Amino acid sequence: MVLLRAAILICQTVTMGGISFLLLAARKEELRPEGLLQGSWKLIRWSALGLALSQLFFVITNSLVLTSSAEIPLRDVVGANFVVAGALAIVAGLVIFRWPRSLQRTVNPLVLVPAGLMIAASVLTSHSASRMEGRAYLVGFTLLHYLATATWIGGLPYLLLAMRRVTEGPAKSEIAGNFSRLAQISVAVLFGAGLAMSWVYVGSWAALWGTSYGIMVSTKIALFGCLLLLGAANFYIVRGMNNGQPDGAKSLLRFGEVEIGIGLTVILAAASLTSQPPGADLPDDRVTLHEIAMRYGPRMPRFESPNVKELSASTKETYKQAAVEGRTLPSAFVPGQFAAETTSAADIAWSEYNHSWAGLIVFLMGILAVLSRSRYFSWAKAWPLIFLGLAVFLFLRADPENWPLGPNGFWESFAVSDVLQHRAAVVLIIVFAIFQYGVETGRVKSHAAALVFPGVCAVGGIVLLTHTHQLSNVKDAMLVELSHTPLALFAVVAGWSRWLELRLPEENRTRKYLAWVWPVCFVIIGLILMDYHES
Repeated sequence: MVLLRAAILICQTVTMGGISFLLLAARKEELRPEGLLQGSWKLIRWSALGLALSQLFFVITNSLVLTSSAEIPLRDVVGANFVVAGALAIVAGLVIFRWPRSLQRTVNPLVLVPAGLMIAASVLTSHSASRMEGRAYLVGFTLLHYLATATWIGGLPYLLLAMRRVTEGPAKSEIAGNFSRLAQISVAVLFGAGLAMSWVYVGSWAALWGTSYGIMVSTKIALFGCLLLLGAANFYIVRGMNNGQPDGAKSLLRFGEVEIGIGLTVILAAASLTSQPPGADLPDDRVTLHEIAMRYGPRMPRFESPNVKELSASTKETYKQAAVEGRTLPSAFVPGQFAAETTSAADIAWSEYNHSWAGLIVFLMGILAVLSRSRYFSWAKAWPLIFLGLAVFLFLRADPENWPLGPNGFWESFAVSDVLQHRAAVVLIIVFAIFQYGVETGRVKSHAAALVFPGVCAVGGIVLLTHTHQLSNVKDAMLVELSHTPLALFAVVAGWSRWLELRLPEENRTRKYLAWVWPVCFVIIGLILMDYHES
């Protein structure tokens, strides 16, 4: 559901962003050559189609869940708010997708009608529309939030398109200047609307760090700060272009790429927010600062492992043993009844040991990457080979109930989906280590190949940021999320800083600073992993 909601928000943002870009940033006909107009409308139309399809899948999936799990009749589901809003968005998306080509030769303001319906449909399924108190102004703030996001983040792909399709320097400068002013207004609106909604939805400082909703809001604030830094860099580039320095267009493209990447990450975090109740509505079971300090206060890493025989039996082994004894166990966890998964002191020690050693490996990799930035340690360019040690460690320790440590044989272990995923991850890590070693040492000279590493870092951070923890103990789930969120943020920063280092022009002095940012991020990630504790 989170991924479908993310797809809806992304398609909505890009569709509305293109319309606002053509109507505001490139409003003069002389600023819109045929190539820019055609390219922009193509992206707008396909984004609108993506929105319609995402909404369709979202409505179908939600309806099936309600009819099968809650046993609600289909006729009652059809009248639900999310179905009505979804149908409205589908129609609006299809109208924009099939927008007459005769009207695409200009920028007809009539397109704002389906675009507005598309945004309205999204607002109808937001937290603001479901609030009993202050609904009117919360809906207004949510609407402003969506529009500002679309104008800024959604307009960035079209700015990049303009920098490539517009050939005249003055026209480029004017478009960039117009968009820069729009972005500044959008930032102010985003900040104000976000602050107002956070005041209502989070409710207190304790909920900011003590609830999943508050943690995700904090994450959005951190990423918003990164976007402001990139926006400031673009502001100075645009000012230089207006002062007769057209060479900044290439740097503007590169910073714009990263702005889009981090902006989409923020949208994914926002999609995750929609699946969680606001922190203000969860006064109980919050994690306190004392509990956070007790869990994550600096301690020595755990480098002593319990014996594999001390671990609790896996879920599969528990059900297998029950079948041998003729007992029937429930297929799902029911509070107060049998729980298939149990966590003993040995299980916790095993997990902490794994995290500590994985953290040490990542820490050493980061140190070598830092040293490789200096010409005095050219041998440190072999830092990707450290991943081979991580692969071996994961192969041996990730699944203790399987070969070579557990009772399940080598081939038998592949029948379990989780184990199969872990084994596939090990193979990918090995391939990635050898591949990246070739990139670092110059054996692989493709520029596209060099971008694989930052891309993997950024995507890995997004996956870690948006996944949820289904635990019966709410506080344990929160504390786990508290450790994963900074890992995700540093992974995202590492990926995009490396991306910029590779993509910025040689003459841009920012490159030499970025070359130190991403290795330091990995050092910090290693330290966080070594300080990971579950008790």
